[in-house]
Parts: sequence; C-alpha cells; structure tokens
Amino acid sequence: MNYFSSDFKLGILGGGQLGKMLLAETRKFDIQTFVLDPSPEAPAQFGCNQFFEGSLMHFETVYRFGKMVDLLTIEIENVNLEALLKLEEEGLPIFPSPKTLHQIQNKGRQKDHYADNDIPTSNFKRFVSLKSLLESIKKDELEFPFVWKCAQFGYDGTGVKICRSALDLVKLPDVECIAEDMVPFKNELAVIVARSVSGEVKTYPVVEMEFHPEANQVEYVICPARIDEKVALKAQEIALKVSESFNHVGLLAVELFQTENDKILVNEVAPRPHNSGHYSIEASYTSQFENHLRAILDLPLGNTASKVAGIMVNLVGEEGFSGQVIYENIEKIMAIDGVTPHIYGKRETRPFRKMGHVTIVNEDMVVARRIAEEVKNSIRVISGQSQ
Repeated sequence: MNYFSSDFKLGILGGGQLGKMLLAETRKFDIQTFVLDPSPEAPAQFGCNQFFEGSLMHFETVYRFGKMVDLLTIEIENVNLEALLKLEEEGLPIFPSPKTLHQIQNKGRQKDHYADNDIPTSNFKRFVSLKSLLESIKKDELEFPFVWKCAQFGYDGTGVKICRSALDLVKLPDVECIAEDMVPFKNELAVIVARSVSGEVKTYPVVEMEFHPEANQVEYVICPARIDEKVALKAQEIALKVSESFNHVGLLAVELFQTENDKILVNEVAPRPHNSGHYSIEASYTSQFENHLRAILDLPLGNTASKVAGIMVNLVGEEGFSGQVIYENIEKIMAIDGVTPHIYGKRETRPFRKMGHVTIVNEDMVVARRIAEEVKNSIRVISGQSQ
C-alpha cells in the first residue's frame, strides 16, 4: 500500500504526549493521521490531520472512529476492546491487536501470562477486590510487605503502592488488584522491542531507570545501562521472549528488575512507545516513534543502535503548584551543549504531572550524567500561583 502522500489514513487512539511525538514521524513521511482523545486540550490535536474529541472507553465512539481509518494503533492501553474486536472482525488492521491488548491491559492477566509462559517474574496473588485481599491477610495467606497494584487503569505511579503495614491499606480503592512480593533489586531496567507485521524484530539497548522515591515515576533514563554485558544480553533475551509470547506488533516496552544476584525479572510491559525510549529521539539512529510507525506499516525496521550516550530527564510539575505552567530556567539549560527540551503541550501543571522531558547526549556517559543532574536541579515546572 502507498502510505506516503496518499489517501491512506492512520488512526491513533489517544492524543497525549506519546501521540504528539509519534505525529512528528507521520508528518516527516507525510502520512495522514486521525486522532481520538477525550480531552479538548490533547497535546496531539495540532499535529494530526483530523482530531476527534471522545471517550476511548465508549464502544460506539471507538467503533465509529475506526470506520474512518485504514489502520489503527494506540498510544494508551485503556481503550474499548469490544469495539476493536468488532473492527478487526470487519477487516481493519489493528496493531497491537485486541488479543494482545486484552492480555496486557489487566495486570492480573499480564502476570498470569508470564507464569503460563515460563517468563521470570516476581511471585504474586490476584484478588477480585480489596476486601478479598484483606481477608487473605487475616488468614495469614498474604504477608507484609508487598506491592499493591490496581489491576486496570493504573498509570504514572497511580495504582501502585508499597504496603508495609495495615495503615498503607486504609485509602486503597476497593477494586480488582494484585499483590506482588517485594523484589530486592539493584537496578530497574527496560528493553524496547520493535516487531513488524511480517515478523522482523529488533531490540534497543538496555536502559537503566532511576525513579522518584515518592511519586513512583521515572526521573532519569540512562542509555546504555551501566551494567555488565552478560546481564544486558540476558535482559534482551528475556524481552525478546516476552515479545514473542504476546505476538505483539509495534513497540513493546519491557520493564525489568535486576536482582541482587543478577537475575532478571519482568515487572510489566507497555505495548506502545514508552517513557523509557524518549532518549532515542536524539541519541538513536532511529527513534522509538519512527520504529513503531515502521513496524505497524510493515516497513523495514530502522537501526536501533545509539549514536552517543543518552540520558532523559522527566519534567514533572513541582509539588505545591497548580495552574498555568511556567518552565523556570529553561533558557539556562538550553545554553548547554547536547541538551534538548521536549515540551508536551499541557497548559496546566499540577504536582508530578508529566509536562515534558529533556534529552542529554554526549560521547562520555559520565559527562552526560553530570549534565543531567545540572538540568534536573536547574529547571522547575511551576505556575504563577502556588497552592
């Protein structure tokens, strides 16, 4: 099919920052794009050919949107699967497929999938509700500490909590959930796998993630990860096994734990472009967004190697500020060589909201990490009014 400068229409479910960055690639190739998002202020609304406001969970809205396009992809997992299944039955190509999304969308099903496919992951228990989890604790079937995760609709640290005592359970919602064993790890890693419709597969280098201790959000993504080469190869092998087991098409971000004795355990996955791959826009020969596009259109995958060391710093709203966003000291960081800010287009900031990221590239990883620290300490995402 002729995708370029033609009548072909690519549909994207979700218009957040991932959609916005994906649209930079569709514009580069002159591919028509339609975007559906519930927010009238979605960051992707300006980069697409046509923007539609509507719920991603509403059957009729998603189904009608799908009937307007020639191929459908996502930038967020929480979409109406029944509509996607009907569209697929009627012949619409959808990547990742509804079947893959069904396995991944619910974290309980996702963990069962790892157990069923002999993929190393932490021990876990599934619960239909918080009430059933509490009953399990009373019966001594579940012990503190553990990691509580909402089975569906969690994101950016929302829906995840480390529970060390009964006090940590007080404000948890009464929803389907899982309880995972706490994993003593020395590194949190990630591997992005690109897989095309015809089965071509490539992996990006292993990255290392440093998290904010309170918000459970990634603060830094470091590529390549500062780990032993044997551990990196093991991480890539497991990521490829996960990709094959889900039979996904597009990008799959596989988040991993490196334990104290160098075992690799799968934490969770995302079947789309991912925060852990943002560094690739500046640091890689082919960005994760371009390779997602190549994969779903069944075009040859691009080179996933890095040109230079890359570090990404997330820009999130400062605590104590809500309202019209101000990027304080952005001019200061833009004066540093190898520093590129990406602003997502969200006018309103709030504590820990993802508002953008900054990529630092340098031939020397030590220098890149030092500049990343300087960037983190310099720029602040605030508003004119403090809370």
